[in-house]
Amino acid sequence: MRAISALVLSLVVATPALAASGDWRADADRADIRRLERLDEAWDAALSQARDRGHARELRALGALVDPRVALARPQPTPGAYRCRMIKLGSQGAGPGLVAYGWFRCRVMLTPGGDLLLEKVTGSQRQAGTLYPEASRRLVFLGAAAWGSGEGRARYGRDPERDQVGVFERVGASRYRLALPWPRQESTLDLLELRR
Repeated sequence: MRAISALVLSLVVATPALAASGDWRADADRADIRRLERLDEAWDAALSQARDRGHARELRALGALVDPRVALARPQPTPGAYRCRMIKLGSQGAGPGLVAYGWFRCRVMLTPGGDLLLEKVTGSQRQAGTLYPEASRRLVFLGAAAWGSGEGRARYGRDPERDQVGVFERVGASRYRLALPWPRQESTLDLLELRR
């Protein structure tokens, strides 16, 4: 009986986000809904800023990852471990127009209730949240970022400065992206690339 109780407790503690209601709009803050409604504007501004600051060659090298029109069918990732990296496009000030970080570890989990959870496990900025079904070619992400290695997992709705909303899409064979428009710091659009 103790083993079963410990297993149930570990699943509850391991859940990085609130249980999905089925409709991301019901769980999202009004400001985050507006941020996602302006996704196309964020893409346009971020790509323009990156090109204007001399990153056209790097954008071409990133290919489908930075093409807002690429979104393939079956966006649901298979649960398990992934390599992931953050690409920051555009800038909220005089910073660079493109920054590509190295590879870290991410994972996708399926809860007993059927929710898909995405978590960046390593690195100084670690996103964690729920992937909501939204359309045939995309999921919506509601999550939050933990900063620094000493912090535990962040949860959506606890701190607006850490809350994140984005679109999760498949852009290739076993290749996905999470596009986070208008992040609170640094860039205009953050892209978390995931690969198997």
